[in-house]
Amino acid sequence: MEIRKQKDRHKEDLRQRILDAAKTLFMKHGYEATSIRKIAAEIKFSPTTIYLYYRDKNDILYALHQEGFRMLGISFAALAQVEHPFERLKAMGRTYLQFALENSDFYELMFIMKEPLLWLDEKSCTSADWEEGVKVFDFLQNTILDCQNHNYFAGQNPKLFSLFVWSTVHGLCSLTLHGHFEHVVKENDFDADANSVLKSSFENFLNILEKIK
Repeated sequence: MEIRKQKDRHKEDLRQRILDAAKTLFMKHGYEATSIRKIAAEIKFSPTTIYLYYRDKNDILYALHQEGFRMLGISFAALAQVEHPFERLKAMGRTYLQFALENSDFYELMFIMKEPLLWLDEKSCTSADWEEGVKVFDFLQNTILDCQNHNYFAGQNPKLFSLFVWSTVHGLCSLTLHGHFEHVVKENDFDADANSVLKSSFENFLNILEKIK
């Protein structure tokens, strides 16, 4: 029994090493320039070993995509205990922003790189194949619906409004991660550093949302 446990741990450790190496190479060299052979060289194993765990590099990218959404979903799930829906929505926004800044490599894979979505389209995947991503958006949409039950966002289409909220916060994240936000702050004399302006911009967005009754 102990030997089997050790073998299972070894398999999971190697699987994670493959994912970590692939993530590093995808971020450094891009998806197209990264091959199974390069991933194998990064962890000092043969390409044959990689194929024991993943069909191809698309399969690896998809696994990373799913892992990132699981991580974000876990962070959101912890906010389910926040009773007031608008306070929950604010906490979700802060959590999302923090996730993007602290996990920039995953964020790139999840929301910037086009290849994961192209893979989903090519495979004609359904929502069942992207369960983690669907759960994250559903959590946002359900929170918006709860807000509407508390007299926020009256008359708004909840799905469209959820998209509006997500895309606005995503804009702040992507601009920050790619350096554009900091550049604009520096060039326009905001009398504050980029992080402070980012926080102020986000809080200003929350203030605007709160006034939409």
